Amino acid sequence: MTTLTDPPEGAFRLSMLLNDTRYRSYTFQGIALVLLISVVVYLANNVMTNLRDLGLNISYEFLGSPAGYDINQTLIGYDSQSTNLRAAFVGIINTMLVAVLACTTATFFGVIAGVLRLSNNWLVRKLMAFYVEIFRNVPVLIWIIIIFTVLTAVLPGSRAYLGAEPEKELFLGYFAFTNRGVYAPAPIWNAGSGVVIAVFIASIIGVFAYRRYAKNLLYATGKLLPTGWPTLAILIVPTVLAFFIMGQPIGLDAPDPLANRFNLKGGIQIGAPLIALWFALSIYTGAFIAENVRAGIQAVSKGQTEAAAALGLRSGRIMNLVVLPQALRVIIPPLISNYLNITKNTSLAIAVGYADITATLGGITLNQTGRAIECVLLLMLFYLVISLGISMLMNVYNNAMKLKER
Repeated sequence: MTTLTDPPEGAFRLSMLLNDTRYRSYTFQGIALVLLISVVVYLANNVMTNLRDLGLNISYEFLGSPAGYDINQTLIGYDSQSTNLRAAFVGIINTMLVAVLACTTATFFGVIAGVLRLSNNWLVRKLMAFYVEIFRNVPVLIWIIIIFTVLTAVLPGSRAYLGAEPEKELFLGYFAFTNRGVYAPAPIWNAGSGVVIAVFIASIIGVFAYRRYAKNLLYATGKLLPTGWPTLAILIVPTVLAFFIMGQPIGLDAPDPLANRFNLKGGIQIGAPLIALWFALSIYTGAFIAENVRAGIQAVSKGQTEAAAALGLRSGRIMNLVVLPQALRVIIPPLISNYLNITKNTSLAIAVGYADITATLGGITLNQTGRAIECVLLLMLFYLVISLGISMLMNVYNNAMKLKER
């Protein structure tokens, strides 16, 4: 029963939402979310109204029309009569290819340089400091152009490798380094090759399982198992056995200097634009990762290293088993940002003619169709999805590496 002096029930609930510390933060967040949605809806409606008044309409029918242009390097089937949607997929795959390659090699360069920056050798330490300061303080676009110019100006043309007595021999009989790119053997998949690939994948899983078992055994009992030669044995021996048991089903299609008068035929060509973009992004971002690694290692107490050394562990084991696992908790958060920067910096590929998604959908397709709004929206959606995906995966790994409270 309420009296005349009691506040209405709705007012009481509103007062509780605004004043009670248990609900106040959620209340303000909900209000902010409603306001944000309202602003976005208003802006979207305003844009659609203005476009309609100008006689413009947003349509994606152009994705089904023929693209009408060629792409120099593709990983899937494509020709000039393929659709604009197919061309966009080619650009997406090319973007993902260079992003994955650059993230992998940048991590490798960064970890090596970051560890060597703390070396006791004065020369090695200064060389790594020189690498970090030079590459991270020059814009990545300049490095892309420099590396591409060096590749195209210094390396010989394809004709130097042609003929029965060429000016230059194929490196190891399989590789040709030209100003158009690198020609390398292409695998030939015959019957039974799937079994060899499956064994190889199982071997990789076995390597991780063995190394995890060795680490758990060390932590539980102090028994130190070798990891070097067992890793190589698990990785190589089963695959080699499967290769010969299945009758050598995987062959190589090597570049043939005698197949054509003007260019090398056979194998696979890794274009100079891809190499320049890949290497530039790797060494540029690797310099930033090196600083993250150095900071993460220095964040680990020296007492940890001294205690591990007192137990008789060698320096390499100390770094792998004691220092780096703890340093990863400091390294991973900025590493996520570096991976995101690599993915977004792939859009600079247009400077050297590499057909990524920005060059195809945001460049040629946009200019030919005039659908600027649609192409830009698709580009924004692609980079947003990729960036959020990388962040999600790396955050999952970061949560797995965090200290677990007991």
